[in-house]
Amino acid sequence: MKLQSLVLAAATALTMTSAFAVPAGAWTVGAGAHYVDPKSDNGTLGDDDVVSFDVDVDGDVRPTLTGEYFIANNVGIELLASLPFHHDFDLNAADGTTALTGKIQHLPATLSLQYHFDDYNMPMNIKPFIGVGVNYTTFFKEKLNTPAGAPSDSAADLKFDDSVGVAGHIGLDIPFAPTEYFRIDARYMDIKTDASINDEGNTLELGEVDISPWVYGVAFVKQF
Repeated sequence: MKLQSLVLAAATALTMTSAFAVPAGAWTVGAGAHYVDPKSDNGTLGDDDVVSFDVDVDGDVRPTLTGEYFIANNVGIELLASLPFHHDFDLNAADGTTALTGKIQHLPATLSLQYHFDDYNMPMNIKPFIGVGVNYTTFFKEKLNTPAGAPSDSAADLKFDDSVGVAGHIGLDIPFAPTEYFRIDARYMDIKTDASINDEGNTLELGEVDISPWVYGVAFVKQF
């Protein structure tokens, strides 16, 4: 009787685990929101011999979409897309006062190779996953705000170059139906961009802005 009970319990656990394994050929779509939290030290712009400013970039949250195709059991290729993230930034002088402010928008598309674990009997059949990939971030609508008292047309054109870097991904999928689950995840994105300004046809290189954020999110994911 005890042997039968053990076999039944083992079979039940195996069925629960296998039911949440993602087979090759399946794909998922996720819809949620992510918060981009830039690193605290975002670099220095300008010339140390003349004048330089420390860069401080704030965070932002936007709706996101993911699509993942499984090339093998529990191994998927995922693409992350989003609405444009909006960031305000400050250029601070050596004494900590804010000399200039500005705004940027960016799209941090990320392609990752991911592995979903299904051989651990975790509470609620939670399924962890990890991934590594590449991030391509394009910047647009860069703007330096006109300083108080300056003519409205005196601001130079600001440019942030596009960025390519590595990306890491960890998360948990919490199932509430055979093919539907709630996802909590975190990503690290290596985002560094060269900044420059164009003033009446003259381009001045300012230096590198290191955003390299952690990105935290939640999503509803559906498997097909």
